[in-house]
Amino acid sequence: MDLKILSLTLTSTRPIQESGAQLRGFFATKFNEYSLLHQHDADKFIYRYPMVQYKMIHRTPTVLGINEGAEVLKEIYDEYDKITLNGNEYEIAERGITYKKEDFGISEKLIKYDFLTPWFALNQENYRKYISSNNEQQAALLNRNLVGNLLSMSKSLDYQVPDKIKCHIEVKEQSSSLKGNDIIAFRGFFVTNFQIPDLLGLGKSVSRGFGTVKRCN
Repeated sequence: MDLKILSLTLTSTRPIQESGAQLRGFFATKFNEYSLLHQHDADKFIYRYPMVQYKMIHRTPTVLGINEGAEVLKEIYDEYDKITLNGNEYEIAERGITYKKEDFGISEKLIKYDFLTPWFALNQENYRKYISSNNEQQAALLNRNLVGNLLSMSKSLDYQVPDKIKCHIEVKEQSSSLKGNDIIAFRGFFVTNFQIPDLLGLGKSVSRGFGTVKRCN
C-alpha cells in the first residue's frame, strides 16, 4: 500500500541542542486544537501509532506527517517564525518540505535498515525477561519485538499483513533518557521483508523521535 508522507525540516540561525520530545512540546502547545500533533483527545491519550512524529536527525529538527498527519502539517508548517524549546528561542531561517507517496508493506526482497535514533524496544515486562536471558535469548526477544512493532504499526495504518514478517536484527545497547528516566535502548541495523518509508519510527515513544529508521543504500 501507499502512505502519504510529509517531512518538514527546520533550520535555525543557531545550533539547536534540544530533543524530539521538546520539539513535540512546542507544536503540541502552539497548535493544541490538532489532536494528531499531541496524541490526546479531551485529556485522554490516543493509543495508536502516531501520525505525526518529532525527531532530531543529525541535530536537525524534523517533523514527519503520515496520511492525515501529513494533511495537518500542510496547514500549519509555516504558521510560526520562531520555535521555543526548553525555554530557548530559535529563529527559523529555512524550512524544507518533501511530500510524496511511499511504499509500505511486505516485500519480496529483504531490505536493510539503520536505526538513526535509539530504538526503545522493551516495556517493563520484556525488560525483566531481557536482563535475565542469555545472548541468544535476548536476540530472539528483540526480533520478536521488532516483528510486533511492524504488526502494530500495520494495524494502525489499516494494512492487512498478507504473509509472515521476517526480521534479523543486529543492535547494541545504548543508554538513553525518556521523561527524565534512564532507559535501555538499542542502535544498529536490521534486515526484514517489509518496506518502511524512511524516517518512520518503530517501537515505543516514536512520537518523541525514538526508533527512527532509514533504508541502507
